[in-house]
Amino acid sequence: MELSGVSAVVTGGASGLGEATARALADAGARVALFDLNAERAEAIAAEIRGVACHVDVADEGSVDAAFARARGAIGQERILINCAGIGDAKKTAGFNRATGAPEHFPLATFELIVRVNLVGTFRCIAKSAAGMLTLDPLPSGERGAIVSTASVAAEDGQLGQAAYSASKAGVVGMTLPIARDLSTVGIRVNTILPGFFATPMVQQQPDKVRNALIDSVPFPKRPGDPREYASLALEMCRNAYFNGEDVRLDGAIRMSMR
Repeated sequence: MELSGVSAVVTGGASGLGEATARALADAGARVALFDLNAERAEAIAAEIRGVACHVDVADEGSVDAAFARARGAIGQERILINCAGIGDAKKTAGFNRATGAPEHFPLATFELIVRVNLVGTFRCIAKSAAGMLTLDPLPSGERGAIVSTASVAAEDGQLGQAAYSASKAGVVGMTLPIARDLSTVGIRVNTILPGFFATPMVQQQPDKVRNALIDSVPFPKRPGDPREYASLALEMCRNAYFNGEDVRLDGAIRMSMR
C-alpha cells in the first residue's frame, strides 16, 4: 500500500510506540489522527505533524465512536489503523502482604481493566475501523486497508506478576489470524507486533534495577528498542501487501526469564 495521501488512525498516539508510528506515517505522507487519553500531548504532536488529535478511552465505546467520527470528519476515512493503546500492572496472582502478612490476591477490578483496555479496546477499534474501511473502494491491489496491533513478548513468556498483562496481550495475538481471515474477503490485512524491551514511558517508570536487568537479558543489540524501530516494522506491514495474519516478535532475541 502506498502511504502517501492515505488517512491513518494511531491509538496511543501521544507517546512511545504510538507517537513514533504517528510521526513516521506523517513523514511518509499520510494524514494522521492520534487517539489518546492525554489530550494535551496529543494536540501538541498533532500540531507538529499536521494531524488531528482525538481524546479517546479505548475501553469506552461512546468515546471510540466519537473519536472515529471526529477523525473521519477531519482527514477522511482511514485505510490504516495502528493499535498502540495499552496499560499494565504487575502483582502476583496470590501471596502474602509484605506489611501485614495476610493473604491477598491480584485485584480483580485491575485484571478486568487491563483486559478491557488491551484486548477488548483493541478489538473495538479494529471492528469499528474495519467497518469504516468497507465504505472505501479497493485500491488497484485489491486492498481496502491495513491494521497493525501491538501485543508483547509477555504474550508468550510473561514474567512473575504479569498474568493480567500477558493474558490481554496473548488475546491480541490469538485473535490476529481469525480477524485476518474474517477480513480477507474484503481486502483488509491484519498483523500484530510483539515488542520486547522498548524505551517507552511504561518502561521508564520501572525501577533502575528492573530496567538494567532487562537490558542485560537482551542478546543483541544490548539496549532497549527504539520506538522508531517499532514504527519501521508497522509501516512495512502496511506497505507490503503480502504481509497478512502474522504475529512478529521485535525483541533483539530476548526471551523473558521468570522474573
